[in-house]
Amino acid sequence: MEFLSACNQMAELVHESICDLVGTPEGGEIVKMGADLTPTKKIDQVAEDCIITYLQEHPLCSLLISEEAGKVGFEGNGGTIFLDPVDGTFNAVAGIPFYALSIAYAEKGVTRQAFVRNLASGETFTAEKGKYARCNGNPIKVSKVSQLDESAMSVYGRKFDPARMMELGQKIRRWRLLGASALELCYIGCGRVDGFVDLRGTLRVTDAAAGMLICTEAGGKVTDLDGKSIRFPNEVTIGRCLVATNGFLHHKVIEYLR
Repeated sequence: MEFLSACNQMAELVHESICDLVGTPEGGEIVKMGADLTPTKKIDQVAEDCIITYLQEHPLCSLLISEEAGKVGFEGNGGTIFLDPVDGTFNAVAGIPFYALSIAYAEKGVTRQAFVRNLASGETFTAEKGKYARCNGNPIKVSKVSQLDESAMSVYGRKFDPARMMELGQKIRRWRLLGASALELCYIGCGRVDGFVDLRGTLRVTDAAAGMLICTEAGGKVTDLDGKSIRFPNEVTIGRCLVATNGFLHHKVIEYLR
């Protein structure tokens, strides 16, 4: 089955399976410790179970890497799928309509296709390496903002030292703390924000793979904190810091973070 068509089906299944858990204490119940060494909430487990069952019935990959289950092998000769079943779990449990299903398909270590759906609104971002980035089927491009004092940037705001951000924060026009990294990367791609900074050191390949491809195919740039190429290991226990921008602002953001 064609990858993005399958992603649409998986997204519908996930949406149906978690809709009664969104905005409820039950959705936030801790059911186990995930492969990423953080507590798995019920809403995450239900969503991930949907995807695993689907992939058992529809062979799309030989390996799934997911936040809760870790590595799951499948019969066949396909590539690797990176999955975050609910990116923005806190938002989903709290009933804040900014959380997503994030799926990326990679071959030989290179992400080839990406799918991110806001499960609250249905808005869907897709990309294919070297070909396109789209939102609901329409082409998208990053903003052309080139001055920090005109920019809007998102930051991941959980358990990080804000000192490194202070000088940058005094230069930009607007901060946003939205709470779902896959969608924030997509928002750079469609020009809604001009950059995204995650200083926690806990961003994993499952969080970032799909959003990074959508961002870069739309003209954006994604690096580590030093402006160097960023690569994630295929391990959900290992995280990274990340800077993503529309490209025009990138060197300025890196300099202020230094």
